[in-house]
Amino acid sequence: MNIVIAGAGAVGTHLAKMLSRQEHNIMLIDTNQDKLEDLESQIDILSIVGSCTSIGALKDAEVGKCDLYIAVNPQEDQNINSAILAKKLGAKRTIARVNNSEYLEIENAEYLRSIGIDSLIYPERLAAEEIVASLKQIGSRQMHEFSDGRLQLLGIKLWDNALILNHTLIKMAEIYGADQFRIVAIKRHNHTIIPRGNDELKYGDLVFIVTRPSFIPNVFALCGKEQFEIKNIVIVGASRIGIKPASLLEKNYHVKIIEKDREKCIQLADKLKSTLVINGDGRDLTLLREEGIKNVDAFISLTGSSETNILSCLLAKKMGVKKSVAEVENIDYIDLAENIGIGTLINTKLIAASHIYRYTMNVDVRHLKFLTFSEAEVFELEAQPGSKITKYSLQDVHFPDDATVGGVFRGDETIIAKGDVQIQAGDTVVIFALQNAVKKVIKYFQ
Repeated sequence: MNIVIAGAGAVGTHLAKMLSRQEHNIMLIDTNQDKLEDLESQIDILSIVGSCTSIGALKDAEVGKCDLYIAVNPQEDQNINSAILAKKLGAKRTIARVNNSEYLEIENAEYLRSIGIDSLIYPERLAAEEIVASLKQIGSRQMHEFSDGRLQLLGIKLWDNALILNHTLIKMAEIYGADQFRIVAIKRHNHTIIPRGNDELKYGDLVFIVTRPSFIPNVFALCGKEQFEIKNIVIVGASRIGIKPASLLEKNYHVKIIEKDREKCIQLADKLKSTLVINGDGRDLTLLREEGIKNVDAFISLTGSSETNILSCLLAKKMGVKKSVAEVENIDYIDLAENIGIGTLINTKLIAASHIYRYTMNVDVRHLKFLTFSEAEVFELEAQPGSKITKYSLQDVHFPDDATVGGVFRGDETIIAKGDVQIQAGDTVVIFALQNAVKKVIKYFQ
């Protein structure tokens, strides 16, 4: 696929690196020549030095021949204008990053589509929604819903109190049943495993489990996790992300937000209805004690610094907070943060990439999510009539080793995948796969 990316910022750079590894032809446009030259020396891409709103630069980038145009500059007006121009010049599909939620309203999104923008992405809003979702299932490092919550994916760390510790998947199915949940991926140290029946669960594993909502309490019990109700939340940092989860959470929780910048505090106090805004440093132990940190159920650090967010969450954990969420934009820090016990990690680059990546596939992908702590992806595909996946049961279909089926939606029926399940045409199938297996998986559904 020929892909043109406008903007060599954090999101654009990550996309370029990721998509180039998938053997796509990448053209990157930016005004910073030094940054482009540095990227060209690291990855297999071409680049154009220029503005993405310049017709000349767009023509030089051959947007008229591209299959996908992605505008992810920090300035939304540039993204909107360049996506419109790219469409008029012949780009097959265009995506623009925005920083204003009003563009996502149905009538506004429809208008933008009519003038050439096929899809909009608002990473900060997606991040806020992911933060809110992470508070629904306390005890999990990551949570994702499929088909309006009919199935849920939970990422849970196994310690020595887990009942399923040292069990193989076969043994676990015999004891606890295979109809209610399925382990689809294991993060062990820095390696991700798509497990098979003889794989054994070990101390320190981060396991990804698919289950129905009704069985979630049982899953937590098997993993040795305690459930508790969240009432009091502290958010540190009034970043572009910080205010959005505060506005969503204040409807149902007692929320405090701590921000160092006094002017930002004044602005927040005007925008938020019931959130208590505190001018101070979220790393200040005295301040945290004064604000009742011992009574806080969830601590969310969203400053502009990954290091500060990690340290703040560690401090909160030390002071007894059970649930922590940290924005970690430096991807190199993700494994470190996971290993030292940070609860949930938020990375806008991965969130944006998850949203965009599905447009690079040659099939209709309903949803796609990169699992933050691992190299695995989870996505939904619909089985086509006559496709290979429909011809055999799962145990006989010879699915790629680095991929597995988690669940199946068949009309109103929700099925946890087992070996004797046979996919039917029209089924929506939840797939877990390492990146090297994605293309192989798609062939089974065409």
